[in-house]
Amino acid sequence: MATDTSSIPNQRVVETLASRLRRRQVVGSHETALETVLVLRQVISKARFSNIDQLVEIIRSVGRKLVEAQPKEHTVGNTVRKVLHHIREEYHTASQGTAVVSTSSNTLSIARFVLQGQPRKQNVPQKGTLGESHGTLKENNPDDPDAFARTLKPVLMEAIQDVLDELETVYDNISKNAKDHIHSDEIILTIGKSSTVEAFLKAAAAYRKYTVIIADTAPSYSGHDMAQSLSSAGISTVLVPDSSIYALMSRINKVIIGAHAILANGGMFAITGSLLAATAARAHSTPVVVCAGQFKLTPQWNLYHEYGALDFADPSSVLGFEEGNLVDKVDVVNPYYDFVRPELIDAFITNDGDHPPSSVYRLIKEAYDDEDYEL
Repeated sequence: MATDTSSIPNQRVVETLASRLRRRQVVGSHETALETVLVLRQVISKARFSNIDQLVEIIRSVGRKLVEAQPKEHTVGNTVRKVLHHIREEYHTASQGTAVVSTSSNTLSIARFVLQGQPRKQNVPQKGTLGESHGTLKENNPDDPDAFARTLKPVLMEAIQDVLDELETVYDNISKNAKDHIHSDEIILTIGKSSTVEAFLKAAAAYRKYTVIIADTAPSYSGHDMAQSLSSAGISTVLVPDSSIYALMSRINKVIIGAHAILANGGMFAITGSLLAATAARAHSTPVVVCAGQFKLTPQWNLYHEYGALDFADPSSVLGFEEGNLVDKVDVVNPYYDFVRPELIDAFITNDGDHPPSSVYRLIKEAYDDEDYEL
């Protein structure tokens, strides 16, 4: 049952983010995920609900609105699914009596539950726990309709904070084992500028001396920014045109690239040029490693034909309007992303360890609930 969007709490905040997404004022997987979490936190803090189903529908309504504003930013929907998963976990934990709502500020969250282990039975009275939890989390209370929301919100805020903390530490968690993947005197190829790959390479540079070859990624030429950043960090850097990738591949030890979205079949959308590099690497039996946070895991398989799901930039940077005679005779497309098939990828390095493409579907099953695949 759809919820009227006019009833969404903090409607103005949601509309503002939707407008910014539509106008491309917020771009990039990490930034859009962060903005989505912050909006959801504001919505939940102001939401009025008397049972968990109403809360879930409010969040899904916000998610649908944001996804419709910019369907090519897959991390928006992924973040909404992740928040819903955490909320259900916290609700079930509280309703089963393993987390008792108290007057102290030290509320039990998922992260603390995992780190500290399940509370000992002698510390939580068995008789009072279930009675207190059921009494505290009473849904659809006619005497006090806001009691359920008032009791559950502190736990929900911690669930949101867990998601936010994961996003804020994703680069560090991916980079912490970089030295195990890059060895001394290796030659690494990367494409364009990826913040995740940048942090990964810089972390490895503290332990290894190696060379990075960067394709300039025309027509955006984001590789120039990447080369400047790595060079300033003391990493030996070589900037080459995209056309040189295949010729240089025989000298490359490893291809390390980022991802815009990782699909359930192990394929991914990545910046233009990634397909060229991955195909050349496969021809030379060079391993292809993808650095990406788990918030980029998307529970779709091929998004209704891989090329139709791509995003396209302004074609004038490929063929300018000054080529008047030619412009009228050809259709020029400037895809911003490539679809890289799973068989071209050897491993994904995430903030939860290293995984082959064949196990991506399992990660998605663990990260999201089945009912949230379609918001």
